Amino acid sequence: MEPGDIADLVQVRAMIAEHGRARARELLGSSKRRLIDITADVLADETQRIGITYAGFCLTSLPHKRLPDNQTWKKPGNAVTLLIEPGRQLVNDQEILHGVPYGAHARMILLYLQTQAMRTKSPHIELGRSMRNWMERMGISYGGNTVRALRDQAARLSSCSLKFFWANDSARGFQRAAIIKRGLSFLVQQDARQGALWEDEVVLDPDFYQALQDHPVPLRDAAIRALKERSLSLDLYVWLAYRLHALKDDTGVSWTALQVQFGTPGQKPWHFRQGFLEAFAAALAAYPEARVGLSEIGIVLHPSRPPVAALTA
Repeated sequence: MEPGDIADLVQVRAMIAEHGRARARELLGSSKRRLIDITADVLADETQRIGITYAGFCLTSLPHKRLPDNQTWKKPGNAVTLLIEPGRQLVNDQEILHGVPYGAHARMILLYLQTQAMRTKSPHIELGRSMRNWMERMGISYGGNTVRALRDQAARLSSCSLKFFWANDSARGFQRAAIIKRGLSFLVQQDARQGALWEDEVVLDPDFYQALQDHPVPLRDAAIRALKERSLSLDLYVWLAYRLHALKDDTGVSWTALQVQFGTPGQKPWHFRQGFLEAFAAALAAYPEARVGLSEIGIVLHPSRPPVAALTA
């Protein structure tokens, strides 16, 4: 992606508004199809359903790719550091090590759990009657490879130790060793007579649930679904949703700062910048209210309307 593609979003939105999705694809060509589809999905949303995330996930994030199963993930952000340690579970009396959760599916599971907890005002979250039903609730298509991926990420989330460490305001921080108190273990347990067991309820850790209630960040559910396969774009979307509406003045963010927060260890600056710009354009396509520009040293954030008006579901 080139810097001009961010400016092209204005053209994409105008084309969709005047001609519709199909005609916009014809007029703008295949290179813009990804941005056209994300933009059209969000602009077509009339429900204004709200998704929720904890503020800590707006400033730091899970890894994007799989780590060695015994490796810890430490990710610094702006005034916060996320530490995730892999965990173990007993399956048929056998101890199994599950590595750190990663990628878009882990993020979608977390966003679903947090959103449902805030909608129902309860740490007890119903998943649905079956794996298929749960995936439909998250907006994820049912299929063999996707089912296996979700089972793997759920097992990682249910067994890992996850902590936030805040630099300036320790009272704001969630520092317990789990997000999930009970549930999701159905994805790794087996029963000789019934096959894979299904537990239809997840219970959030009470400390995490309280932190979520104290510091929720509203998101647009349609945007989350439009970005469901793009882990970096999801991270950028929730970061923009957290930051833009709170700004008083234009704020520059350098490439160095962006790479610290959104890059991966050992990544070359030019490689990070290329991937960042592509993911950033997708995030902006899902956030029509965002006002953001590029500069020689990084990006410029402008005060913007939030993606949703209020915390009502």
